[in-house]
Amino acid sequence: MTEKFRSPKGTRDILPDETLRWQELERILHEVMPRYGYGEIRTPVFETTRLFSRGVGEETDIVSKEMYSWVDQGGDALTLRPELTAPVVRAFIQHNLGAANPLTKVYYCGPLFRRERPQKGRFRQFHQLGVEAFGSEYPELDAEIIALAWTLFQELGLRSMTVKLNSIGSGESRDAFRRALKSFLEPHLNNLSDVSRHRFTTNPLRILDTKVPHEIEILRNAPRITDYLDPDDQEHFDRVQALLDALDIPYQLEPNLVRGLDYYTRTTFEITSDSLGSQDALCGGGRYDGLVETLGGKATPGIGFAAGIERLLMAIAAESPVDETDELDVYIVSLGESAIREAQVLAQSLRRQELSVGTDFLRRSLKAQLREANRLHARQAVVLGENEIQSGKALLKDLTTGEQTEVPLADLPGVLTA
Repeated sequence: MTEKFRSPKGTRDILPDETLRWQELERILHEVMPRYGYGEIRTPVFETTRLFSRGVGEETDIVSKEMYSWVDQGGDALTLRPELTAPVVRAFIQHNLGAANPLTKVYYCGPLFRRERPQKGRFRQFHQLGVEAFGSEYPELDAEIIALAWTLFQELGLRSMTVKLNSIGSGESRDAFRRALKSFLEPHLNNLSDVSRHRFTTNPLRILDTKVPHEIEILRNAPRITDYLDPDDQEHFDRVQALLDALDIPYQLEPNLVRGLDYYTRTTFEITSDSLGSQDALCGGGRYDGLVETLGGKATPGIGFAAGIERLLMAIAAESPVDETDELDVYIVSLGESAIREAQVLAQSLRRQELSVGTDFLRRSLKAQLREANRLHARQAVVLGENEIQSGKALLKDLTTGEQTEVPLADLPGVLTA
């Protein structure tokens, strides 16, 4: 028996009837980003493994459990990119983009790879869009980044959204909070999961990300990081909130929002959707003012966000169901050898005039070809048979109204593009 191959676990084929939604999302993305001054960047799908272990953090789940890594024939340790901020920072440093412009603003859209448990809206090969901005430490850039995400999602058709906002401070602020959090959690260690006990030693702030119900209950009485912000961090956070108020972007403060990666500082945020159930995050992001320096560049502040495209499409479909059917401008029915040739010539002429055209390649009957035209949602059908070729006139049928007219062959391109 011949072996039947299937896509690997956690991956999927995106078929033509679904790619229409992807194309529409990408079209809107490419329209919105330039309005805010962001240019597209495309990085390789694999990078040096050290880039992620150093940039994302050795103790994160991504680096410790989820990366697809290998050593190639030359002995180089390589990894399929599990996230895109570190590759974009690497490109920013490598190409010295900061020297060309004191403020660098880029966006991306592409596939990522993580070996995590597949679930609804989450795959091992998945896709993200996102932005990164380098060069400004000021809160107005934080507000613009959040406003950009909010605007993009609105233009994609999303309405049931919430911005969740926090600041995790920087430097001494976070160190003071880390000590306070550990002191609070220490009496509860025996009640924490193995994962949280490990994080207690390596990065206790990550415990705030827990989804374990009894740990969430314990954390209700935990100290809040916003109580430990130094005056500069507090002023920055207050200014971000004031700017969001001025931009009329609603938000709610979320003191346990720390994000999952080690490089975040100060502002962190998520935008969630009521349409996605418990796994409700549309995007997440924040500041990472030390990451460029960590990866070998000059000290440069940065901020960005990333959104999962599969999850965005799920939310869009839940909120704004639309007819995803693609339509043809015209379907050419051909009957007989000379008509087949004429149909191909006419189709090529019409396509050069930017019409979408279908033709028959199975030499079916008139009835079967008209049925195919309807299946493809063609607006009009041109019927070409031997009689039409001899008379020099084709039958033009409006498939919406059923109206039929005879049109000289030479006039068809003009009539169909009118």
